[in-house]
Amino acid sequence: MISVVVPILNESGNINPLIDEIHAALKGRFATYEIIYVDDGSTDSSPAELAARMAIDPQLRVIRHHQACGQSSGVRTGVKHARFEWIATLDGDGQNHPGDIPALWAAKPEHITPAHPWLAIGHRVERRDTNSKRWASRFANRLRAKVLQDDTPDTGCGIKLFSRQTFLDMPWFNHMHRYLPALVRRAGGTSVSVPVRHRERGAGTSKYGVFDRAWVGMRDLRGVKWLMARNAVPQVEEIKPAPKDSQ
Repeated sequence: MISVVVPILNESGNINPLIDEIHAALKGRFATYEIIYVDDGSTDSSPAELAARMAIDPQLRVIRHHQACGQSSGVRTGVKHARFEWIATLDGDGQNHPGDIPALWAAKPEHITPAHPWLAIGHRVERRDTNSKRWASRFANRLRAKVLQDDTPDTGCGIKLFSRQTFLDMPWFNHMHRYLPALVRRAGGTSVSVPVRHRERGAGTSKYGVFDRAWVGMRDLRGVKWLMARNAVPQVEEIKPAPKDSQ
């Protein structure tokens, strides 16, 4: 059982094609699943498209923010409303391929339970972005790796798999979705990178500017480094009462 969380902002034209692909990727592989779209205050026709689709798609659920709060807020809202223990996330622009969700699921070790901090994150091996975005992404990933001692090659990839408990146990802040590998490690867990496909955006335009993202990223990086330096993961053992002596 799995919940697929898709945060969106003004993704008219990308909604139905992506939902079709999610169904194609999960049917026959997961006995039960749900698709949760979190509309982060869209001002285009996205709400109408979601309402029309929901009327004919019983596996689709829609949660709406009254105003835009950011992608991390959208992911958090979706995770909090999810009915199942395991969560997969996708960007709503169609650049992530839902057909890669089973590959992330296959990377999950058999002994991993929802209570254990663990993450699978996509690694976009062939980026379909502009040269400026590819350069900015490479720079950001190298900087994060150096500052946080994080060997994840593509922390900005939107396709991820983790447990609901893992996510909700993490410290939350806006833009945290870009630092999940480091935050999972901070919690005493592990992450694995899985090669995935990457595509050009379907309809619409990107919501991020290269320089805006770089400035915010520098501030966030300092904050995450602060969190990592002040971490303590206790080794927990529940003490059972001693057995009563038999008479």
